[in-house]
Amino acid sequence: MSTSTWILIGVIVVIVVFVLWIVAIYNGLVAMRQRVNQAFADVDVQLKQRHDLIPNLVETVKGYATHERGTLEAVIAARNTAIAAPGIDQKVAAENMLSGALRQLFALAESYPDLKANTGFQQLQSELSDIENKLAASRRFFNNAVQEYNTGIEQLPAALFAGSFGFRPKEFFDLGEERKTLSSAPQVKF
Repeated sequence: MSTSTWILIGVIVVIVVFVLWIVAIYNGLVAMRQRVNQAFADVDVQLKQRHDLIPNLVETVKGYATHERGTLEAVIAARNTAIAAPGIDQKVAAENMLSGALRQLFALAESYPDLKANTGFQQLQSELSDIENKLAASRRFFNNAVQEYNTGIEQLPAALFAGSFGFRPKEFFDLGEERKTLSSAPQVKF
């Protein structure tokens, strides 16, 4: 074999290895993107369960606090906005609004001892608390998947190709203003 044949074989091997390397990078990015999508679907399932529980909660409160219509309507409006939110950013904002409305609803319940003692209300409150815990876990999983994906598309060598393959950074499911209240420790005074 001549030198030019060996050079041609060498070039072909380098091209094949390069193509296989690009395919491996692409497949890795696709897998990370799918993990993000699956994690968001898990969050969405928890949000749907939360949305389904809210009308029952509102109806239970209505029976005891009929003159608190504004709070009840705010909860329903926030729920409807959250259900209709199309993208992650809108969904995060709507869910934060809904969380605030639910806090107002439970604060309102404190004013009605009969409502607080109602077993139906207690059960709904317990179910909502359970869903909130599952939702927090789903959000953590989603944010972890987003972090891995965003890191993957920004690291070399994938960063050289990710943009041209259509991979864009994803947004975290951030709690926004609610994070401040959740991350600050409660103060106890005697």
